[in-house]
Amino acid sequence: MAKQIYVSKEGYAKLQSELEHLKTVKRNEVAQAIAKARTYGDLSENSEYDEAKNEQGEVETRIANLETTLEHAIILDDSEVRTDRVGIGSLVKIYDIEHNKEAEYRIVGSTEADPFTGKISDDSPLGKALIGFRKGDTVNVEAPKGVLRYTIISISK
Repeated sequence: MAKQIYVSKEGYAKLQSELEHLKTVKRNEVAQAIAKARTYGDLSENSEYDEAKNEQGEVETRIANLETTLEHAIILDDSEVRTDRVGIGSLVKIYDIEHNKEAEYRIVGSTEADPFTGKISDDSPLGKALIGFRKGDTVNVEAPKGVLRYTIISISK
């Protein structure tokens, strides 16, 4: 059985939009690039043709990955996001004990993770460590440089 993938409604729509773009626009662009490259002659020494075929492979791989992701996606319902324990969809404010800093993260599925905007995956070391804990709990996170300790300040939607 394939792994379940959690996504927000917005994230699901974004993946669908990307898939539609790849199937309708990008496939056509790549097909045109291949056709144009064929006109340059000998395909065995045609770098434009090789590049276009490689791009075609990348596009088809991404399409297959998106279709699989969407097939196994579980859309998160905001009304089901709990505030008593950290889970996927939770907005968690934590205190870094070692560095004396606060940070806030939304726990999301791996397809929507973007640490630069405060979205961390439930598969990331910090995301995994926070899941299931409550406000006030101290969480230990295994990291390459040692164990990092955080206290959960708040959990919201």
